[in-house]
Amino acid sequence: MLATRWSPLAFDPVAVLSDDDVSSLIEAARWAPSFANSQPWRFAVGRRDEEIYKRILENLAAGRQHWAGNASALFVAAHLDQATLPYAAYDLGQAVAHLTVQATALRLHVHQIADFDVDGLRSDLEMPDDLRPSVVIAVGRLGDPAMLPPDLRVWETALRTRLPVAELLVNQAPIT
Repeated sequence: MLATRWSPLAFDPVAVLSDDDVSSLIEAARWAPSFANSQPWRFAVGRRDEEIYKRILENLAAGRQHWAGNASALFVAAHLDQATLPYAAYDLGQAVAHLTVQATALRLHVHQIADFDVDGLRSDLEMPDDLRPSVVIAVGRLGDPAMLPPDLRVWETALRTRLPVAELLVNQAPIT
């Protein structure tokens, strides 16, 4: 299943994310492991045509808005202050990974976006001072790559690659 996961740019602009889908994604994140069971992650969820979606979208970099605006939902993944929870960012990463795997199981696709106005997003979503937005997650069904501009279409249709296992191991003989 993990090998089928990828981060598309082309989302179906009419597909809708059901309440059950949203609940399933958040539930998967909820069960992620965390340091001392601190569960320092928080999510804001906006579905297309909702005000929160529009606020999230407006804070994405202009180059991301074009394609992310077709996603069925935009999630903001944030973590509590690392001064009191030193592993909060790591724990949030695990929660987002769990959400991503669940999306794949639901035949949904996820594209994580780190290029956004953190301060603008915090303000527009009225987030507490101890909450740090880390990533915006576009979620939806696959769309038609032909709807993308030519430069993004090339990226979208390129073959996926991964480093060989041997390059991932440090000071160790390759696993055979």
